[in-house]
Amino acid sequence: MSHPVIALWAAPRTRSTAFLRMIIERGDLLVVHEPLSNLAALGTVDVGGTPATSETEVLDLLLDLAATSGRRVFVKETTDYRYPGVLADPRLHTHLANTFMIRDPAAVVASHHAMNRSVDLDEIGFERLHEIFEAVRGPLGEAPVVIDGDDLVADPEGVVAAFCARTGLPFDPAALRWESTPRKEWDRTRDWHQDVERSTGFTTQTTRHAVRVDNDPRLAALAAHHQPFYDRLYAHRLPPRTAAEQPTGT
Repeated sequence: MSHPVIALWAAPRTRSTAFLRMIIERGDLLVVHEPLSNLAALGTVDVGGTPATSETEVLDLLLDLAATSGRRVFVKETTDYRYPGVLADPRLHTHLANTFMIRDPAAVVASHHAMNRSVDLDEIGFERLHEIFEAVRGPLGEAPVVIDGDDLVADPEGVVAAFCARTGLPFDPAALRWESTPRKEWDRTRDWHQDVERSTGFTTQTTRHAVRVDNDPRLAALAAHHQPFYDRLYAHRLPPRTAAEQPTGT
């Protein structure tokens, strides 16, 4: 039986909101955007019209949404915070299909710093992401799904199709394109998602940030700390299609 909730755990700035935008475009899933990080930031969060004040209540409400609607729920969450209540809850293993999203730490750190110049070591998120990965890997008996944001923009169809196959979703190629428009799902953090709101699909961003790991020692140290956690997750990523697998003309 398919898990009622699909969770995409992501380090911030990995293109996870673009992935969520594609999920919204499908129209067959109930979508919840970052309830746990909103809870951590605000002390309360609305999930499907009901307030939650604890991580346990967030899980309760996500599962209630799936049960009462008869539809699967897709929740995207970022690991700029740690979620001990979720890590301690057995439903993390039994009721959630846990998936993970990564991206080159050097790019993540530069992008995060451009939005938040005081970003600290923990907020980069790969160490916390790896903690969740290891927590669910054992009970699952195999490595969970991992996608890399750079692979996603290089081969949207291949990566999304592979993700769908692993999570029991039908692949909908039409969802790879969408209208450029604001979304109510991320009202609170809209400033962080301007690129997605302007986009109409998965595209490689050409922004070259002024402050980067190659010219700022503090950012270099942040990336170096998280690189081993990224590498461990990267080893399990869904690979993009190789040139040999691409269709060829005759």
